[in-house]
Amino acid sequence: MTPSLGSVAEVTAVVARRLSLTVRAEQDRTGGVIPSARRRELAEELIAAEVRIRLSAVGQRSGTGLADEAAALEKSVTDALCAMGGLQPYLDMPDVENINATGSDQVFLRFSDGRRERGAFPVADSDADLIDLIRTAAARVGHEERRFDRGAPMLSLQLPDGSRLFAVMAVTKRPCISVRRHRYPKATLSDLVALGTVDAGLAAFLSAAVRAKLNILIAGGTGAGKTTMLRALASEMDPTERLVTIEDALELGLDTDPDRHWDVVPMQAREANSEGRGVISQAELVRAGLRMSPDRVIVGEIRGAEVIPMCNAMSQGNDGSMATLHASTSRGVFAKLAAYAAQAPERLDLPSTNLLVANALHLVVQLDQAPDGTRVVSSVLEITGADGAMVVANEIFRPGPDRRAVPATPPSRLAQLERAGFDPATFRRLR
Repeated sequence: MTPSLGSVAEVTAVVARRLSLTVRAEQDRTGGVIPSARRRELAEELIAAEVRIRLSAVGQRSGTGLADEAAALEKSVTDALCAMGGLQPYLDMPDVENINATGSDQVFLRFSDGRRERGAFPVADSDADLIDLIRTAAARVGHEERRFDRGAPMLSLQLPDGSRLFAVMAVTKRPCISVRRHRYPKATLSDLVALGTVDAGLAAFLSAAVRAKLNILIAGGTGAGKTTMLRALASEMDPTERLVTIEDALELGLDTDPDRHWDVVPMQAREANSEGRGVISQAELVRAGLRMSPDRVIVGEIRGAEVIPMCNAMSQGNDGSMATLHASTSRGVFAKLAAYAAQAPERLDLPSTNLLVANALHLVVQLDQAPDGTRVVSSVLEITGADGAMVVANEIFRPGPDRRAVPATPPSRLAQLERAGFDPATFRRLR
């Protein structure tokens, strides 16, 4: 737009300064942290007031009607301060799954049907504005402010809509962002049946496995739908159960659905401060979470030393716990777990790790992609024991012709699953 009322950047800077002072004054007066809804309310009031002042001044000089420009300016400044600026229109597109930007103007989109396209417009006016946008988001979302500068050039955080944003600067030629959107923040197994991820029989099996409090690991590649599957399995839990969730960056969001989950303690790992202190790892959070009387412990993604306390939790009374792991095959899961355990402070050898895993895990649910691009469960392993360098497991659901899982071998825990409501007829025909 022609900036007769001032540019978006100019008005945003003016209002941002006033908003900072207003929020600080209100926090000093109330003695508490300002909720995000109240912060947005204050921002909208200040934006509207500033636009009215500018509209009045310009209108008196020119007599020109500027209502459309004023409305557009107000929305753009609101998006910059309360939403995600130029990124917001992409976040509002319902079928976009991934948004990647190299600098402010090279935008690349991946859609739910597998299409890839260039973005039609930049996410910011300049690279400097993109960095400012990311810093504003880091200060506004989450439960603690995270730095984004040359001293802390990488940032991972959850956006208000549940999407996960990763940003990097200084170590790349231009600032870059990657946003992974969660299109099903409150997924259920019924939703996954409708999407073709599982059929009704497998959904019934997984539902019974959750109710029977089997320990479940969900595995798959990048973007396979691990978090969506974890949410769907969690939807089968008794709503009164106390859950402790541990994540590197908050994105599960079970605590945002109090009707389905009454009692959730979300915990997030913390990075070191500018002096290299204050880091809190997922492994530490798992140990801390066990002291909070959880019925189940859920780790958003195992990616390191937390594998050992997580397996200990699963084998010491916290039945029904769950986690996800980045692994392309269900058999590759065990090698990945062993590698993480070997790198942990305990330095577990392979036989010890396999024994720990075999005593902790009951099921591995593997996610894959069907030929038509649909995300599917391709395999379910039941872990039955350990034999030195190997974890012993039966493939109770195996990949069918289209990669979708079909019944293979009846599970050894069939009676336990039947008590949880599963109809064993699914496996009877295999006998």
